[in-house]
Amino acid sequence: MNSPLASSTPSSSAPAIATPAAAPSAEDFDAVLKGGAWAILPQFGVIDANGDDAASFLHSQLTNDIQHLDVTGARLAGYCSPKGRLLASFLTWKTGDTIRMLLSKDVQAGVQKRLSMFVLRAKAKLTDDTDKLLVVGLAGDVRGALARVFDALPDGVHVKVDDPAGTLIRMPDAAGRLRYLWVGPKDAVEAKLASLEGLLKPVSPAVWDWLDIRAGEPRITQAVSEQFVPQMVNYDVLGGVNFKKGCYPGQEIVARSQYRGTIKRRTALASVAAGLDAARPGAELFHSEDPGQPCGMIVNAAAAPEGGVDLLAEIKLAALESGSVHLGAADGPALRILPLPYALPAEV
Repeated sequence: MNSPLASSTPSSSAPAIATPAAAPSAEDFDAVLKGGAWAILPQFGVIDANGDDAASFLHSQLTNDIQHLDVTGARLAGYCSPKGRLLASFLTWKTGDTIRMLLSKDVQAGVQKRLSMFVLRAKAKLTDDTDKLLVVGLAGDVRGALARVFDALPDGVHVKVDDPAGTLIRMPDAAGRLRYLWVGPKDAVEAKLASLEGLLKPVSPAVWDWLDIRAGEPRITQAVSEQFVPQMVNYDVLGGVNFKKGCYPGQEIVARSQYRGTIKRRTALASVAAGLDAARPGAELFHSEDPGQPCGMIVNAAAAPEGGVDLLAEIKLAALESGSVHLGAADGPALRILPLPYALPAEV
């Protein structure tokens, strides 16, 4: 299904919607890296939770502390199977009495249905509010333009501000550029976006996927659902797991991996000279010295400005110590491992 994207020539009342190309143009990347840009992000869905028990219910299901989620911040969280494997990853925050969860659109329906099965007697209701809201990513030199819309801008990562035009969340920088997520009522956001014409360039939503990869923040999509324990995608480092909270599905396995020194796989940032048809989420990776079995899997992939594909890859730590890692087979295109924008703990 094609994704809606605002064109570069919005109407006077709201941005026009067009179908994006499969990969961003050079101009799209330049807009972010040399100026400021925004993109409507149809790759995300939204689940809203309401009710007296909404926070306690989600606290018992997700990997992070939802019970004490405050009104000024957003948190990463995961939803695991009983085997501790991630079914979905979220950015979650409070807006009024609602707990809002942003996740990959392709897993939303299944995750919402599964979570709803466990509500039972809890006073909590989960609603798909994707069609009522607009999710917009902004990156680059965007603070001046955003100051025309919001009275205050969040400074810290995952800090947020609320406004009649929606919620603005500061996201981790990527490629040395500032990033913000703006989520709000569709009509209100569209009206405000029209006022940014000439200040920021609308670009392909695939640019945001590339920026997420460069920020080192994995996103669980349908292609990799149930493949990874949270630590395999660095969710413990990124603050997506609270090891002091109570039980949730898969909690014993996640905790055992953390405290018994059994984390032997991590997610690395890499690039590869290949197309997105081959370098896709779920594609297997092989080590030059052990061609008979995969050593890892692509978590997320996106077209890169200089050509080829940038990706986040879950890999055996031992495979990064020597030799080379290849896409699809031991004689496939070689991955070039890049430094993550954060440090991983030393594994034992």
